[in-house]
Amino acid sequence: MAGVSLQGLFSRRGLIAIAAVLGWLGLTVQLYLILLVRWDAGASLLGGLVNFFSFFTVLSNTLVASVLTCALNLRLSRGQAFMLQPWVSGGVAASIVLVGLAYSLLLRHLWHPQGWQWLADELLHDVMPLLFLVYWWCCVPKGRLRLRHLGWWMLYPVVYFAYLLLRGHLLGLYPYPFLAVDRLGYPQVLLNALGILAGFVLVSLILLDLDRRLGKRPRRAP
Repeated sequence: MAGVSLQGLFSRRGLIAIAAVLGWLGLTVQLYLILLVRWDAGASLLGGLVNFFSFFTVLSNTLVASVLTCALNLRLSRGQAFMLQPWVSGGVAASIVLVGLAYSLLLRHLWHPQGWQWLADELLHDVMPLLFLVYWWCCVPKGRLRLRHLGWWMLYPVVYFAYLLLRGHLLGLYPYPFLAVDRLGYPQVLLNALGILAGFVLVSLILLDLDRRLGKRPRRAP
């Protein structure tokens, strides 16, 4: 019986390790491609790094890869323990699901990446949202989320949007076309942002409900 449990542990950790590697791979490839374009154009690589971390997709995937990496270490530090709290993992899950949905509904039809860009695109927008949702479903303790956690989760997209507006005002650069104030104007951008925030809230409420339902299931005997 102990052998079966140990085998199950290694199997689960192995799958989490694969998911973490894929997450970091997608981020690494995307960073390389951005820096390569900047290098060829003779532009600042530091500016490319800032541009890289100005995408909600990149920030959310960084959180996903970080949580998955923390889940592999049995000797937890305070930072790792914080990342593995159910309410933190739940917020990350809501964010990465929003990334996948927003990309499929709003951006996928606008371009057709090839080669390495296609790989990064698929990993960051399709593969990782699905893998992290499976991780959240199977590995994160359930029944510990409360409605108040939604308020903490909402801080992330709200602060990001405020940063986006400030950065756009100073540099005239907007990472997403539906948030481009220079083309759409503030009223339309604010309306678009509210729509996306509503989508985030809806996803979060679904996760909260799933957490409540799954938390009521009787635990299996070891």
